[in-house]
Amino acid sequence: MNHLFKALTLALALGTALEASAQDPLAASLPTQQDSRLQQVATSPRVWNGITVSQDGRIFASLTQSEGSGVQLAEVINNQLTPYPNGEWNQWQAQDPEHHFYHVNALRIGPDGNLWVMDAGNKGIGTGDKAVPGAAKLVSIDLRTGKVVSSYVFKAPVLKETSYLDDVRFNGDFAYITDPGARGLVILNMKSGKSWRALDDHPLSIDHLPIYADGKKLYLRDGREKRVGLDQLEVSPDGKWLYYQAIPGPLARIGTLYLNDPSLPAAEVAKHAQKVRDTWSTGGTAIDANGNIYASDLNTRSIKRIAPDGSVTTVIQDPRLVWIDAMWISEGALWMPSAQINRTPATTGGKPSTVEYPVKLYRLPLPVSPSLRDHR
Repeated sequence: MNHLFKALTLALALGTALEASAQDPLAASLPTQQDSRLQQVATSPRVWNGITVSQDGRIFASLTQSEGSGVQLAEVINNQLTPYPNGEWNQWQAQDPEHHFYHVNALRIGPDGNLWVMDAGNKGIGTGDKAVPGAAKLVSIDLRTGKVVSSYVFKAPVLKETSYLDDVRFNGDFAYITDPGARGLVILNMKSGKSWRALDDHPLSIDHLPIYADGKKLYLRDGREKRVGLDQLEVSPDGKWLYYQAIPGPLARIGTLYLNDPSLPAAEVAKHAQKVRDTWSTGGTAIDANGNIYASDLNTRSIKRIAPDGSVTTVIQDPRLVWIDAMWISEGALWMPSAQINRTPATTGGKPSTVEYPVKLYRLPLPVSPSLRDHR
């Protein structure tokens, strides 16, 4: 009888373990040991999803609205969030959408040394929210004066009803902007001010797969699977290629000469998109001067490096790297904001937040240099 009881107990335990594994398929791969190379450099009382660092060490952050409204763009000073460029820009005014932030989702210091800010113009992807006319814009701020020096506002037909202008990269006179809301790419000629679309609903732009973080599938507040198409992007250091992917991959690329010519038919441009390799659920990417792409792995709390030949190596794995979002490369370091997006109600089917505050910014010393094509 004892043997039978033990056998039944073992069978039940095994069954439970198998069931847990099916629900949480990658939990066993989460790290438990901290890497001594990882340096904590700043904290925030609100969730941030992107950071950028100036050459003189100033840190700026974009703050998501996943945990409630508040400051959207801030300079991080002594772990305090100072609204940038001022409080007025950070207070939405529906009657003046072009001069107030609606939903900042990305930022970066461009090759000109200015701070560039991407206002998505929409509050959600796949949530039923619609783009607000006049709110979707790319704003440039002179860091020496703190003044807005230029702003590109996107309107129909480039801006679609479901558009969510997510992130931006630069290449000479051109800016490339991902639009996962409408599952495509926006190209802006910053010299002429004209913009156009490419790769809309292309097989390499759409959300084929669900998103997993810490081994758990993500869900919108209404219980539907969270899906995000064309999201991350990087420009090769020589400016010839744009790399891009949906959050769960795969990584793709296209020659920038096809994107930069608005006279080319959409079908012709689409022919030149090519898959690079399968990837993983990724929160954010960065590219170095040698063309290596650094991509966070949300399932394993790690950062992986994809070499130009497509080979992959793990740079760091650490239990503190919870949903590393938009990263930044400075001379000799990789900067990583731990956004913990997977712990917010927006990705857990509306469950109460389990974000561990304050959220943190980490720095990893590495023998890297930034790609001057995109930023300095």
